[in-house]
Amino acid sequence: MPPPCRVAVIGAGAAGLATVKALLDAGARPVAYERGDRPGGLWARDNSSGLSPAYASLHLNTSRRRTEFADLPMPAHWPDYPSADLVAGYLADYAERFGLTRHIRYGATVTAVERDPDGWTVTAGDSERFDAVVVANGHNWDARWPDPAYPGDFGGRQLHAHDYRTPEVFRDRRVLVVGMGNSAMDIAVDASHVARGPVLLSARRGVHIVPKYLFGRPSDATGGALAALPWRLRQRLAETMLRLAVGSPRRYGLPAPEGGLFQNHPTISDTILHRLTHGEVAARPGVDRLAGDRVVFADGRDEPVDVIVWATGYRVTIPFLSERWLGGDPERLPLYQRVFHLDDPSLCFVGLMQSTGAALPVVEAQARLAAAHLGGAYALPSPERRRRATDRALRAAVARWGDRRPAMRIDFDQYVADVPREIAAGRARLRRGARPFTPATQDRSAV
Repeated sequence: MPPPCRVAVIGAGAAGLATVKALLDAGARPVAYERGDRPGGLWARDNSSGLSPAYASLHLNTSRRRTEFADLPMPAHWPDYPSADLVAGYLADYAERFGLTRHIRYGATVTAVERDPDGWTVTAGDSERFDAVVVANGHNWDARWPDPAYPGDFGGRQLHAHDYRTPEVFRDRRVLVVGMGNSAMDIAVDASHVARGPVLLSARRGVHIVPKYLFGRPSDATGGALAALPWRLRQRLAETMLRLAVGSPRRYGLPAPEGGLFQNHPTISDTILHRLTHGEVAARPGVDRLAGDRVVFADGRDEPVDVIVWATGYRVTIPFLSERWLGGDPERLPLYQRVFHLDDPSLCFVGLMQSTGAALPVVEAQARLAAAHLGGAYALPSPERRRRATDRALRAAVARWGDRRPAMRIDFDQYVADVPREIAAGRARLRRGARPFTPATQDRSAV
């Protein structure tokens, strides 16, 4: 028997923890590098890494039963939408339950990952050798500010949503929140309880706003019930239900959504529409320019503002990998099954995706796929077939989602159903004589 594969896992958030567990189950030897001082990654808001964007009022925007790991269901007495602190505790319990913590090195910032004919070298202070690497460092920590910056100067305070923690920063201030994502809505609602005057909510593009409950059930459970249908039909049915339940965002003064439901990620919020209808939050179009203590909007209105919150998302950043592996833009990195690097499948990624649903079941599925490969229980198709399949997936993603991170996009229900079938197909390839991955037989051609 060949020796077990030794694997570096970069990150100990949800993706990294699921990967360590799957690798142990597959008989591999994982070592996880975690910059912070505890498991949980971005969910652990007091993590010493300083990368967590979690704020005091943050809760899941996907329901408990659609979010939990299959290997560890969330407690049945929890609310349907647990808080970030509950989720952080759940991830810590997951690490403890499955004996993962002894495989994690805390306070270890990876600065370089390099390949040579004998394997991989990972540098985090000291350097160490591995047979394979799984990148699980997340992509909601490197704040994306407006680029180019809006013209003009602003005399008040500006912060990115990543740095928001509690609404006290807004007390008795005139507040503008820029963005239409989940964080933007949460922050606007929080601020509306303490700010001076209505909180202004500015957006250039509209999104679908989905309440957390539809017809008495968590809204994503309602969507899950339609999962077997083609996505276009699911879209029409879900949009009809949403229109009956809450109406169009334009009824609330917000811009019309760009694209259909299930094409661009919806915003999940029960409270923003309530605050809009009560006048505590006021919709505004996109920002045109900054003017001292005022902001000028695209429709010509200008209003006094003391604090601007830029809820403008995050860059995908993998600082320890060279251009050789990233090809310029990590958001456009082609991966077979969103896991395997096309040039060298001993480099895997878990969590480098944007799901229409929850993240945890997706990273659990990806971790199992990577571990099956690295544990020798699954054979990949040929490099040519991998590339053709990845090209087909990208064309389908562009047709559905357009040019906004199409390489990263996945349909939640379809993906978590497809991965077990892919693992079974890889086992069938082994039975037909395909060569499994081992440290001794891995492909060196990309080195």
